[in-house]
Amino acid sequence: MTIRTVAETGSTNADMRLLAREGAEEGLWLRAERQTAGKGRLGRPWVSEPGNLYASTLVRLRPADPPAATLALVAAVALQRAVSVFLPDAARLKWPNDLLIGDAKLSGILLERCEDAVVVGIGVNLAHHPDLPDRATTSLAAAGAVVTAEAFLDVLAEAFGRWLTVWRGQWLAAVRDAWLAAAHPVGTALSVRLPDGGTRDGLFDGLDADGALILRLASGERHVIHAADVSVLKD
Repeated sequence: MTIRTVAETGSTNADMRLLAREGAEEGLWLRAERQTAGKGRLGRPWVSEPGNLYASTLVRLRPADPPAATLALVAAVALQRAVSVFLPDAARLKWPNDLLIGDAKLSGILLERCEDAVVVGIGVNLAHHPDLPDRATTSLAAAGAVVTAEAFLDVLAEAFGRWLTVWRGQWLAAVRDAWLAAAHPVGTALSVRLPDGGTRDGLFDGLDADGALILRLASGERHVIHAADVSVLKD
């Protein structure tokens, strides 16, 4: 494992894609103290002021690896475990890979394919969080845990490496089970916005074998959802 740190860049994911094409080895992490062009899922901008974590790593895919998309589960489990070191039993996962404290978003994960590799970008609100009009956000500092980006990344990189080994050992089921154990419980009410703009409301009914969301409708019908924007509905 190697960690590189730069004072500022546009996007650690963009930089890591370039490094991947230049032959960078798996296990490299790139952290920026500040990003000027960061982005989250669905192209959303990611506010990237100093004090939080902005980092990316690289996974070189091997022929016997599980499906590349399931690396999202690896990243999410590793991130939840890292947060738990500093704030035990506080953070819960929301499909596909958001980490929440209460109903407020703490972090984001973005996977991007680059030829034979996957770039995994992770942003965590450590010292501060943006005020967004469409969703609640929070930070570790707001929850009472003070940690530097350097210290957090040391823990995260170790956790990611450990869970990558589990995933690569053909134990995808173990990663899936760990994700479920760290997520909102089965039966949680969800609202799902699909890529075509449609919405469906239902109850969380677990994940399928490849990590897709299973949504149980009021009719009892179960839908397997591979891509969507998910919100937890309040009682």
